[in-house]
Amino acid sequence: MLAFTIFFLLTGLAAPPAGGLVDRYGVRGVIAAGALIAGLGFASLSLMQSLWHFYIAFFFIGAGMAAFGQVPASAMVSNWFVKHRGMAIGIMSTGIGAGILVLAPFIGSFLIPTFGWRVAYFALAILVWTLIPLAVFVVRTKPADMGLYPEGIAGPEDMAKAQASLATAHGLNLKMALSTSAFWLLAITFFISGFSSLGVIQNQVPHLQDIGYPLAIAAGALTGLGLGSTIGKFIFGWLCDRIQAKYACAISLVLLAVSTLILMSMGPTSPMAIMWLYAIILGLGAGGWLPTMSMLVNVNFGLISYGAIFGMISLAQGIGGALGPLVGGYMYDTMSTYQWAFALFLALYAIAIPAILLVRRPRL
Repeated sequence: MLAFTIFFLLTGLAAPPAGGLVDRYGVRGVIAAGALIAGLGFASLSLMQSLWHFYIAFFFIGAGMAAFGQVPASAMVSNWFVKHRGMAIGIMSTGIGAGILVLAPFIGSFLIPTFGWRVAYFALAILVWTLIPLAVFVVRTKPADMGLYPEGIAGPEDMAKAQASLATAHGLNLKMALSTSAFWLLAITFFISGFSSLGVIQNQVPHLQDIGYPLAIAAGALTGLGLGSTIGKFIFGWLCDRIQAKYACAISLVLLAVSTLILMSMGPTSPMAIMWLYAIILGLGAGGWLPTMSMLVNVNFGLISYGAIFGMISLAQGIGGALGPLVGGYMYDTMSTYQWAFALFLALYAIAIPAILLVRRPRL
């Protein structure tokens, strides 16, 4: 849990500077540098001899993944798409859930048993490093870099109107955004979302074992989570093009709360279908964070300082994600049950849902 804490904390802490670099220099160099750093972290794990090495490696992996993950990816997609921006972000973010579905079984069932964990970590390093040539030679921050217009923009007149609207209606820099209630409501919402959802996700397998499920079956919940997350990201991206992003975010939080309730009600005699229902609903709810966070930053603050503002919201979520699993584990150690930890996570959703519904676009 401490390694996960370091990872999520560094992912959050590195997000604001990564976002600022994206705003200033574009995504290509940021993605390439992040892939290099994270790859070095994975490669070093293949040589690991002690526990401190394990922790330091996750320090670099977390920082590197912040630089090639959701901050530059969502910024790039937001620049390229206008009319169907929510769906585009949803499709882009399905890679996270798809990665769980494809890579986790491959690594856990084939790579580690066949070649050992050292080779598996080095294989992950090589996989991450393949992003470097893609970033340098393929990725472009804006369609204008290739002489194109964003999707939904027909020509120069539409582009001029869009730029004028962005500049005059809701184009805020980071300093201006920090002075708005919208920013702090978003920060509170996604802090709670990270705290509670990752608190459940990282503690679900030991809880299911405690109530009588074999380890292999309990670990199967991760497959359901990955499947639900993949579907959820696409659905919530699509939904953000049709309703206000804050309502889509509230729906995702409700799904997370419902899944926590189902988990708390499960017992040793509960049918397997209930566990899969829990895992799928949890995945669907967890799939909503990236599309809704990106669209909420777009809608409320524009693209002028998108990377920096998105990075700050990601920092709040990262701190929450770092603390939630630790708090859940500590409460289990002191109370010999996860029920009180899950009750805490559930109560926090009751704060996050009204908070996101109170968000209003700042007025200049």
